[in-house]
Amino acid sequence: MADIILGIESSCDDTSAAVISDGYLLSNVLASQDVHKAYGGVIPELASRAHQINIVPVVSEAIVRAGITPEDITAIAFTRGPGLLGSLLVGTSFAKALALSLGKPLVEVNHLQGHILAGFVKQKDQENRVPQFPYLCLLVSGGNSQIVKVNSPLDFEILGQTIDDAVGEAFDKCSKMMGLGYPGGPIVDRLAAQGDPNRFKFNKPHIPGLDYSFSGIKTSLLYFVRDQMQKDPQFMEKNKEDICASFQKTLIDILMDKLLKAVKMTGITEIAIGGGVSANSGLRNRIVEEGRKRGWNTYLPAFKFTTDNAAMIAIAGYYHYLNGERTSLDVAPVSRMAEMQK
Repeated sequence: MADIILGIESSCDDTSAAVISDGYLLSNVLASQDVHKAYGGVIPELASRAHQINIVPVVSEAIVRAGITPEDITAIAFTRGPGLLGSLLVGTSFAKALALSLGKPLVEVNHLQGHILAGFVKQKDQENRVPQFPYLCLLVSGGNSQIVKVNSPLDFEILGQTIDDAVGEAFDKCSKMMGLGYPGGPIVDRLAAQGDPNRFKFNKPHIPGLDYSFSGIKTSLLYFVRDQMQKDPQFMEKNKEDICASFQKTLIDILMDKLLKAVKMTGITEIAIGGGVSANSGLRNRIVEEGRKRGWNTYLPAFKFTTDNAAMIAIAGYYHYLNGERTSLDVAPVSRMAEMQK
């Protein structure tokens, strides 16, 4: 009998449900929330309400597309945290209710672990190339920037992480500041492809070890644009492609400098990336380029597995299930990473 895992993801503003069978993807359904674009960022209360509207049809559709019945499900995996507490509460409550009604076991998943393991989701009629353990994962998203040593599907060691803003926040906040829109990552990436990445220079932080900082570059960009627009009010409009290209290159340089140090420190040359920012074309190209130059084996997730999605929660839940882990029905969601250990 195959182990069929239903995954449920609701940590931020995307409601998603997926079904995998022995690691192979049967369905992955996602409902996004456009309401937040008008505010330049995710509004937690609006996100929670949208999850309540979306979760039943999204889960139902995932089960239908997978060609199974609810009774066929072996276990239900859900995102316990970290994330927006109200959004997590919707997903957690639904998962518990469904598990109780079907008499199926419940398995909690760390959202960040899902991003790290997204590349292990198998797809039929595809190569399904995966990294060998141990490997280094550059985890880059709107809320986190980390270098993680992955010893096994359930054994992780954080080697470095951001001490302030994550790289995804830098993209979003600077895009908003420049009047380009939200979410900032795809907008900056698109404009950067048309610009000169070497035209402008922005200050880089000097943080010891493998930790990151992205607050300084935001300030650098802010003062640069402000000063230039005092001289020429049309400066931003005239030069937005070059500004975005130079800004994106600086962010990628910061990420890669630390990753190169981690490779040198550990001797590991199996390199993967994960998280929403792993969809950035500049970062993907740079990882592949460095890998070719330095003899790394590099692994890029499929674009559909870069953003928040339930397939990554299902595969992480699958490994937890195989490890004999089960979650009590009195479990509560948590918003912060530190609380996941409690």
